[in-house]
Amino acid sequence: MTTLIRTEWLKMRKYNAFWWILGLTALSYPGINYIFYMVYDNITHQPSQAGQLAKMVIGNPFAFPEVWHTVAYSSSIFVFIPAVVIIMFITNEYTFKTHRQNIIDGWSRSQFISSKLIDVLLVTLMITVLYFAVSLVAGVTNQTRLIQDTWNQSYYIGLFALQTFAQLSIAFLIGFLVRKAFIALGIFLFYFMIFEPIIVGLLKVYGNDNGRFMPLEISDRMIPVPAFIGKIDKEAYDKSLTLIQQHVIFTIVLTAIIWAICYRINNKRDLK
Repeated sequence: MTTLIRTEWLKMRKYNAFWWILGLTALSYPGINYIFYMVYDNITHQPSQAGQLAKMVIGNPFAFPEVWHTVAYSSSIFVFIPAVVIIMFITNEYTFKTHRQNIIDGWSRSQFISSKLIDVLLVTLMITVLYFAVSLVAGVTNQTRLIQDTWNQSYYIGLFALQTFAQLSIAFLIGFLVRKAFIALGIFLFYFMIFEPIIVGLLKVYGNDNGRFMPLEISDRMIPVPAFIGKIDKEAYDKSLTLIQQHVIFTIVLTAIIWAICYRINNKRDLK
């Protein structure tokens, strides 16, 4: 296992695109949360009673403990950026035939997929650390008094990590099956941004909300909209909170199936 981790880290370290995209991610996560914060700040600091009323109703979604939820929700919008890295990692193996070289060097087929699993886990860890840092800075900056429940909603750290890993695993599966970088990227981005959102929206209206079982939506619903948005429809928001545990189970099962498929296909696939 140590050899696999070292090998994959060496590949990451020398892969310029990885660092460029990681840098873009490092800018986008704080950026989107800063935009959301500025919108909140502009609304609640209007020089009128409307601003004070809005602040009373909304509260401060960027203060502890709510910040863990708010930042997790807003940051999850940009999971498609690290997904590009994952797709490039696996498709490059086939483009440059390094998958075949690994087998020649003595790796088993299972070790090759395990090395890719390590890639996804490492990227997930980096993204989660970034999310944690953004949440912590935002929470400390907006905290006006010492409270005991600072970590009350910190379970969103685990939910965010699981959601990121699950959705990067879907991106990996597409890249693994297609093996062509630009085609795989096109398929994933089309599915992520257009196809599934349309299907989920249609099924919410006409299909008894069965869109909740779509691959990306399953993990998306682990992190419902933040509480200040949930106040618009409190009944629906409260229901979404009760379903988090159910979607955690669905996400774990789906992700396990994805990796089982990858191991199975790789053991049967020709090395070409």
